[in-house]
Amino acid sequence: MSRKYQKTKKKNDIPDRWLDYSPVGKRLPGTRFIAFKVPLKQALNQKLPASAAFGPWELLDAVSRDRQELGLIIDLTFTSRYYGPQDLPESLRVVKIFTVGHQVPSNGTILSFKRAVRNFLRQNQNNDKLIGVHCTHGLNRTGYLICRYLIDVDGMEPAAAVKLFNSSRGHAMERKNYLDDLHQGPKRSNAGMEELEEEPKRGQATSRPTPTETPPRLDDAASYRSFPPNINSWPRPQPERPHPVPPRPPLFQPYRWGAPPPHSDWRRHPHPETNQFRPPPPSGPAWRPPHAPPEGRRWPAPQPHLQYSPSWAAGEEDWTPPGWRQSSREGWWRNGPEF
Repeated sequence: MSRKYQKTKKKNDIPDRWLDYSPVGKRLPGTRFIAFKVPLKQALNQKLPASAAFGPWELLDAVSRDRQELGLIIDLTFTSRYYGPQDLPESLRVVKIFTVGHQVPSNGTILSFKRAVRNFLRQNQNNDKLIGVHCTHGLNRTGYLICRYLIDVDGMEPAAAVKLFNSSRGHAMERKNYLDDLHQGPKRSNAGMEELEEEPKRGQATSRPTPTETPPRLDDAASYRSFPPNINSWPRPQPERPHPVPPRPPLFQPYRWGAPPPHSDWRRHPHPETNQFRPPPPSGPAWRPPHAPPEGRRWPAPQPHLQYSPSWAAGEEDWTPPGWRQSSREGWWRNGPEF
């Protein structure tokens, strides 16, 4: 399998183990943070059953059910294939911070996260809008950066920060290197976190997408095709006939039950002598095949087979067939039948 095929296949797939985690957690008490797994655009949600679909609009519905309002999304995934600004509602802002998975985030990534949070809190002091943070599963990278902010900026104890995040998310952090750095690693510097690094982008979707507005989903084989499809193999529209063809009569007429004859008896079988359905006995002489011998005589027995000669029966090697004789010059030659 080529590298290009693997890259294309991964781009059109659902994230690994994405269905194993709950879509949205609860708001961390005393903070503005709420964690959730990555919402998917409509093209990816079409590959899932309706009960498992989770996109930006489903995210807003889940937050609204808890009487909360989401104002900012911090995307920590290391790709842009899951959704874009065109998939987000206009009421949301998004900040993209590319964060490598399975590794402890660098100091630059931590500082970018702190700047995005501080800028949003400074602009939304008069409301209670939430900051939504997500990676692929909304667990390890998300939990590390939220806990790192609580430890470095708010002065919370590492154990209390991790416990608060796990209870609010509904899943416990799994990466040991993340947990070791939070519990035993040094605090990161907060210098420069009040500066604005990147202006959040506004969502561009004005209404919730419907199934009719989304493009038809092609199968995997068609999406990986590197050559144009064969148009001649597609079914072509058939011209309408001016007059409809009358339906064909059925090939088999089903048996229709009718009333029995009035003189028949359905309670028991009629007597053999009075059975009208039994054919009468044949009258006249008995039937004989045309090649049968005359009555009272038999055909003669078949003639016996010809007996073999004594020489053949004795098994001699120089036996001469009947009607042939031996000649040293001309070899075998026909002498005519002897009988």
